Amino acid sequence: MLQKNILIVLVFQVIVIIGVVNGADTKQLNIWPMPESVVYGQGSLFLSSDFKLTTEGSKYADASGILKDGFSRLIDMVKSGHVVESNISKFRSSVLLHGIHVVVFSPNNELQYGIDESYNLSIPVNGEPIYAHLEAQTVYGALHGLQTFSQVCFFDFKSRAIEVRQVPLSITDKPSLLMNEYGAADTSRHYQPLPVIKKVIDSMAYAKLITRREIKSLQSNIYAQRRGISVLSEIDVPGHALSWGTGYHSLWPSTDCKEPLDVSNEFTFKVIDGILSGRPHFLLETCCFGFLNDKNKKQHILDPVYVSDFSKIFKYKFVHLGGDEVDTGCWATTPHVKNWLKKQGLNQTEAYQYFVLRAQKIAMSHGYEVVNWEETFNNFGSKLSRKTVVHNWLGGGVAESVTAAGLRCIVSNQDKWYLDHLDTTWQEFYMNEPLTNITNPKQQKLVIGGEVCMWGEHIDGSDIEQTIWPRAAAAAERLWTAYDKLAKNPKEVTSRLAHFRCLLNQRGVAAAPLAGPGRVAPEEPGSCFAQ
Repeated sequence: MLQKNILIVLVFQVIVIIGVVNGADTKQLNIWPMPESVVYGQGSLFLSSDFKLTTEGSKYADASGILKDGFSRLIDMVKSGHVVESNISKFRSSVLLHGIHVVVFSPNNELQYGIDESYNLSIPVNGEPIYAHLEAQTVYGALHGLQTFSQVCFFDFKSRAIEVRQVPLSITDKPSLLMNEYGAADTSRHYQPLPVIKKVIDSMAYAKLITRREIKSLQSNIYAQRRGISVLSEIDVPGHALSWGTGYHSLWPSTDCKEPLDVSNEFTFKVIDGILSGRPHFLLETCCFGFLNDKNKKQHILDPVYVSDFSKIFKYKFVHLGGDEVDTGCWATTPHVKNWLKKQGLNQTEAYQYFVLRAQKIAMSHGYEVVNWEETFNNFGSKLSRKTVVHNWLGGGVAESVTAAGLRCIVSNQDKWYLDHLDTTWQEFYMNEPLTNITNPKQQKLVIGGEVCMWGEHIDGSDIEQTIWPRAAAAAERLWTAYDKLAKNPKEVTSRLAHFRCLLNQRGVAAAPLAGPGRVAPEEPGSCFAQ
């Protein structure tokens, strides 16, 4: 039996009804992703008109308002799209839920890799008055608990009130992997406006996806943190960095060779150091490729590189240094780079290794742990820092090799977890298991998470949401949930995922129907629960 490490990212089911554990009983629940343990009844309560948050006994002072804001979002979510106009004063006090009492045991609100995001949620049917109870080690576990609470609240059309169903309810929940990620659409291909990015962040929180790559602004990063979402930044070098040379021309080997970055130029590595150090640098740039009036004359330019924003914006302990799709051909045909290679005794592949390893050392010197795409492992895996996290994308079987070599791995094989591959169905997303063929428990713990990726060639603000959802949610449960508690057939979760998709629609997220491939339109009129 596969055994996932219990770290930080997403969770699933041990369902008990009247003391009976029965996987089939999960069909009666509409929580996504399914919590680790649920005990529930068949009763109902209704939110009182003055439903409130209380925190007596909590060690978390909430000076920054993260918990208070999370509670406000909860109220907005459960009332979304409805006019709540029942006369609560006519309800018996025995059916009213007056608030939620939240106790957070840690005073710290740092959001970092490895923090405890577990929570316990209980909703009793007795009390004077009746309160729900939520306990968590950190405020971010509490935010997850509030998201789960929102999914057991329903608008009752008869009473025009918010109904809390299946009480008494007791949930114990914690994430299964350290990272479960949505890889953001790269804004280099199509610019994503800030409101679009914020909306994606909100929808990630609904599904308990907790890490997001490539957020570019401080405002977006703070917005994500307050929703319990960490941000992992990627600086993809030496390939995929053509735009760098627009500001610093000598980062290009030549005007005819603009990718990959110039491995022979010390300035290249000073720029990388300047980005990662979080300190402003005055760097001496040597410009010699015809960008000046005199094409045959080298000129030294003392140019300030103000890059100190990076460490202020990206506080996550990891940085992604890319390293994928590096075509080194033009290094060998650019005279000064060719001469440098000869002088150093390196061929093109060895120069690629030199670049990646030097960038790793720069990042680690500033306290980062490094993620690199799998090509680095495939070409020179034994040379990588032992702290490297290898990011799989080319296909299956890589995680097995990486963990056997003692390195950590993030799984996002493109045949199953690339959102821009519209022909990949949600069922394939759900059934893609990161721990396939990894049976050694120690090696299983080296698979620290997974990522659903979406590259932006054919995605902009008009279609981003229906490209992401609901397929990313299918992967979210796969990552959140212990292997032995996942559905073995996606048909078992179709109804529950359809309900979650409808919930996203109700909250203003343009999630596509389940029937069909990614970004599909509804086939015919009917309820979203059946599409």
